[in-house]
This record gives sequence, C-alpha cells and structure tokens, in this order.
Amino acid sequence: MSKVVLVTGGSRGIGAAVCRLAAKAGYDVAVNYAGREDAARAVAAEVKALGRRAVILQADVGNADAIPDLFDRCIEEFGGLDAVVNNAGVINKTAPLADLSVEEIRRIVDIDLTSAMLVAREAVRRMSTARGGKGGVLVNMSSRASELAGVGGFIPYGAAKGGIDVLTIGLGREVAGEGIRVCGIRPGLIDTDIQNDTGVEQRMERFGPTVPMGRGGTADEVAETVLWLMSEKASYVTATTIDVSGGR
Repeated sequence: MSKVVLVTGGSRGIGAAVCRLAAKAGYDVAVNYAGREDAARAVAAEVKALGRRAVILQADVGNADAIPDLFDRCIEEFGGLDAVVNNAGVINKTAPLADLSVEEIRRIVDIDLTSAMLVAREAVRRMSTARGGKGGVLVNMSSRASELAGVGGFIPYGAAKGGIDVLTIGLGREVAGEGIRVCGIRPGLIDTDIQNDTGVEQRMERFGPTVPMGRGGTADEVAETVLWLMSEKASYVTATTIDVSGGR
C-alpha cells in the first residue's frame, strides 16, 4: 500500500512544493487548503500527473472544529495516514508590536501556533501505536523568525514560531515510544508568495544579498528537507528542528 501524507496549507509555496516532491517519492497526497480551491486543484493535478493519488480537502485550520474532520476525510479517502506536514500559517505585515491590534495579534497566534498544536494533536491521535495507529512522522513548519525573535516587525509571528519549536521538542519526546517522529523545519528567507503578505516591496531582492549564501532560498529546497525527514533515512531523528536558511 502507498504511503499517505496530509499537507496543511498545501495549495501554495512550501506546502505545494512538499506535495509535488512527496508524489515523486511515492506518496499519495491530501492537499489541504483554506480558500484557494483553484490553486489546490492545480497542485492535485500535478500529483496525479506523477502517478499518485491526490485529494483536495478544504478546511480552515484556524477553526478548531474543522481539524478533526480534516483528518477523518483524509483517512476515509486513503484508508490510512503515514505523515503529516504541519505547514499552514500566516504572517503579519511589518509593524511594531505597539501598532498591532489585539485582533491582528490573536489571528497570528491562533493560526501559527494554536491551530498547529491542534493539528499535531490529531496527528498523534491517528498515528500513535499506543492509540491503535501504525506510527508515522509529523513535520512542523517553524521559521528562523523564532530565533531571530521576530525583529524587524514580526514579533507575534516570531513568538508563535518559537512555540512551534517547543512543540516539536516536547511532543517529539512525548511520543517517541509510540512510533511517531516529530521534526521541525526553520526556513529562512524563502522565495514564495507569502513574502507579498509582509507589505515589504521587493523583499527578496532587498534582503537576499544579506544572507551568508548571498541569496534567498526556494520552496523546493525546503521541501527536500521535509521529504528527508519523512523518509527512513531520518529514522533516528526526532524532537529536533533543522534550519534551512542559507546560514542566516
């Protein structure tokens, strides 16, 4: 039986790149999306063109009630679940903390941290050998902003991603004996359309040369690391986060 991966936020950027590379690696893919059905269908079509099964699953992971149903639909469609890429997230426009509203701060923390914890919770409930599952891998998408502390106008985002790092370590240790590996990725400056959400024009062009490697990264470069963590080649790796940041 083919392995199955569920990718939250799989319709664009890093999530879409993970879906494509997972298909190349032999996975059937559940592409989760919140609002861009057209983009999700395009990613699913690419997966199918690579000879794998694909399904698109609409669910706003910012809605806690939608998350268990997302997992139910994935397992109903494919009959099992081997890996979850906890990727869905948002970024705030560049602004000092003092200028952000309560609603803006809550939205970032709710989606980038709380919803990720709830996705992780459901992944453990479905995959843990202690709960009747067959084990699996959970990959959490963090950011270098967690260690850079969100300096430069991204403090709520950096704080939420710092929480993701704690989630990866704590949960990885908690379920290490239950057949689940929990790993994290901290991307640096990556050339995806989320950069447009920051409100900073030509962000890649401006900041790419400041990275030690002299450029920003690509979604595929991050996705390659995700696929390695999902593979048996990383069978002794858990409760840890890898920087994919060009030295930044």
